[in-house]
Amino acid sequence: MAQNPINVLFLCTGNSARSILAEAILNEIGNGRFRAYSAGSKPKGQVHPETLRLLQRKGIATSGLRSKSWDEFARADGIQFDHIITVCNNAAGEVCPVIPGKRAKMHWDIPDPAAVHGSAAEIATAFKQTYSMLAERIGSLIAHEIR
Repeated sequence: MAQNPINVLFLCTGNSARSILAEAILNEIGNGRFRAYSAGSKPKGQVHPETLRLLQRKGIATSGLRSKSWDEFARADGIQFDHIITVCNNAAGEVCPVIPGKRAKMHWDIPDPAAVHGSAAEIATAFKQTYSMLAERIGSLIAHEIR
C-alpha cells in the first residue's frame, strides 16, 4: 500500500452490489496507490451473493467486504477522501452526511444488477455487465490520476 493512497468512497443506496464491486475492483487493480471503500444510504446489511460469487470467480478477495452505512465515514476524525463516487441515481439525489476530505464528487449511472429478476444465468449476466462497466470507469479513473 502506498504511503498516501488516493482514498475513494463509492456510494449507493443498498451497498450490496455496485458499490461493493467498485470497492473490490479498485482495491485489486489500484496497485496500492488507491484505497477504496463503499457504503450505502440505506444498506441492505449483507452483500448480494452474486457479488461475492463473481468476485471470487475473478480471483478478487472478498474478505472484509460488508454492507455498511455511509454514516460510518461521517466522522471529523475519519478517512479523508479524495473522491466520492455515487454509482446509482438514488444515492446521487440524496443528501449525504458530511464526509471529511477535499474531494472530487462524481456520479456514474450504473444499472443495478441486484434489481434483475430472472434465471440464474440472466442474473449472472447482469452482474458481469455491471462489473465490466465499473472496471472500465475505474481504469479511466486510475489513468487520470496517474497523469
